[in-house]
Amino acid sequence: MRGKAILFSLALILTSNLFSQNPEWINYTSGKNVLSLAEEGDYIWVGTWVGLVKLDKITGQMQFFNKANSGLPDNYVLSIAIDQQGNKWIGTSGGGLAKFDGVNWFVYNTSNSGLPSDFVEAIAIDQQANKWIGTWGGGLAKFDGVNWFVYNTSNSGLPSDFVEAIAIDQQANKWIGTYGGGLAKFDGVNWTVYSTSNSGLPNNDVQSIAIDQQGNKWIGTYLGGVAKFDGISWTVYNTSNSGLPSNYVQTIAIDQQGNKWIGTWRGGLAKFDGVNWFVYNTSNSGLLDNRVQTITIDQQGNIWIGTDGGGLAKFDGVNWTVYNEYNSGLPDDLVLSIAIDQQGNKWIGTGGGLAKFDGVRWTVYYTINSGLPDNLVRSIAIDQQGNRWIGTLFGGLAKFDGINWTVYDTSNSGLLNNRINAISIDQQGNKWIGTGGGLAKFDGVNWIVYDTSNSGLPDNRVLSIAIDQHGNKWIGTYGGGLAKFDGVNWFVYNTSNSGLPSNRVYSIAIDQQGNKWIGTYGGGLAKFDGINWTVYNSSNSGLPSNYVRSIAIDQYGNKWIGTSWGLAVYREGGVVIIPVKVEEKSKEIPTKFELYQNYPNPFNPTTTIEFDLPERSYVRLVVYDVLGREVEKLVNEELDGGRYKVKFNASNLSSGVYFYVLEAGRFRDVKKMVLVK
Repeated sequence: MRGKAILFSLALILTSNLFSQNPEWINYTSGKNVLSLAEEGDYIWVGTWVGLVKLDKITGQMQFFNKANSGLPDNYVLSIAIDQQGNKWIGTSGGGLAKFDGVNWFVYNTSNSGLPSDFVEAIAIDQQANKWIGTWGGGLAKFDGVNWFVYNTSNSGLPSDFVEAIAIDQQANKWIGTYGGGLAKFDGVNWTVYSTSNSGLPNNDVQSIAIDQQGNKWIGTYLGGVAKFDGISWTVYNTSNSGLPSNYVQTIAIDQQGNKWIGTWRGGLAKFDGVNWFVYNTSNSGLLDNRVQTITIDQQGNIWIGTDGGGLAKFDGVNWTVYNEYNSGLPDDLVLSIAIDQQGNKWIGTGGGLAKFDGVRWTVYYTINSGLPDNLVRSIAIDQQGNRWIGTLFGGLAKFDGINWTVYDTSNSGLLNNRINAISIDQQGNKWIGTGGGLAKFDGVNWIVYDTSNSGLPDNRVLSIAIDQHGNKWIGTYGGGLAKFDGVNWFVYNTSNSGLPSNRVYSIAIDQQGNKWIGTYGGGLAKFDGINWTVYNSSNSGLPSNYVRSIAIDQYGNKWIGTSWGLAVYREGGVVIIPVKVEEKSKEIPTKFELYQNYPNPFNPTTTIEFDLPERSYVRLVVYDVLGREVEKLVNEELDGGRYKVKFNASNLSSGVYFYVLEAGRFRDVKKMVLVK
């Protein structure tokens, strides 16, 4: 990158010449749910329910791919396989199959190829480079790079069109695990089916298959445990006759010593050497979740374990390393509510607590570290005094002034229901509160309740509220669509009389032009200008999920959209963002990597950090506090060789010692700096 390289941070500014350069959609996620893994040399490719992650095994550096920043057709990555040319074949849930060569993306789906279903559960590649693709509902597909051939229950011996696992043995036989149909063997001509009725298979739902060096098939089933099949005899291991911790077996991998590593649902990870069983779980190891969904073993013998909720772990036989494959400090991907204060801070309610994001740092409030009455935060509103009003699922309504917490519930107020779905504040300071039992108005003293029996409210389950410049209340309900209330009259919009894509309206926000942005359950995001409706969904936009739980609009027109699968930012013409400048100090190419001491040091509040790159490299420059917590990511991009300098502004930090770490390729260095205020 010549001259100046630009790293985009998340602080926002109105700069017209940036509009054409910036993406219209950005996704922020917390990829704690790992669905698939594949090794490629020094990298592990991690499929999560919020996108794809490329992890450098040596440096720990991560690169994130999702619908908003790449050609990935769907963020829910079910399967990954890598061919001899290094192409990544990525199966998604609803987006079809993607091929990624490291630069270019190509997507195969039911509309442009012979793929029989867009839900790709399993991928295996044979010695002839054919891709064998297991789909959910469409059977098994073979793709040779040009031609497609589909095997299903109508034209072959495949016992079920729901294919969950594929393995290929040394004789090129395909072993296919199905949902409900048992296990099938296909030699290219003949089909042999093994089920509970004609074999020792303990359950017809086959979730995983691994083949050892002796050719034995190890078969993981749903509630039937693990079966070993040598071609003639069956041996079943379950919780009753072995050390297997759960009969729900999701994944199996076999190391070079022949040990079987078995991932179970809620039982953790089991190692079986043929005689002895060793179980690793959250109570006796570094495993963060007992729901193990995927395992891969690298060339060094490390076990890589993907869990449902605990992220990714590496186990070398002695030590555990946990990787947080998040691109944010979001505590949970279920984003239910968003509000933006006058300082531009985003307050984000999730299924796992309340987060504050200032553009750089994340602060999370839980029931254990604050007065928050419940970690499931469904709604947030901010009044003119800066108080945060926070609605929770079961804990009622909380007011937070930045220091003190006050909780209103059915026991100490006029609130009729502790399930607070929505909050909005009018110009008079009245709080309009949507509950599971209707709409409440609270003026600070008195409560008034509107429901289906005394008003035009179409459903008592009020999920969202917004108030326009004319004082009209726009009210989203669970099943009655969208209602407009002007203080006297009610008007209802639903799927029958308008362009609303779903009658379950979870969120509403109103922009400066008066457009209503409406988040629905399953229907995506709708824009209503008073006459026309425009719908954005996961098929026609960068929206990561059609389940839109929350929306907030900042002063630059960026829409912050909370979905069931993470946080998205959208703006027509491009998201408006502040560039943090990484200046190239000299065009002379250095001879080695080097990180220099910051100057001045000690400093208050700004300092400069310089570093040298002898070659083009992917660079991360990150500041940490003394506890090892990330304070700010200054650089996270690819740069040409040269000498660079970055200014670090610590005006929002307290005095103390901080560390800055430079990672560029295989180079890593750390230095200390002191902030004195």
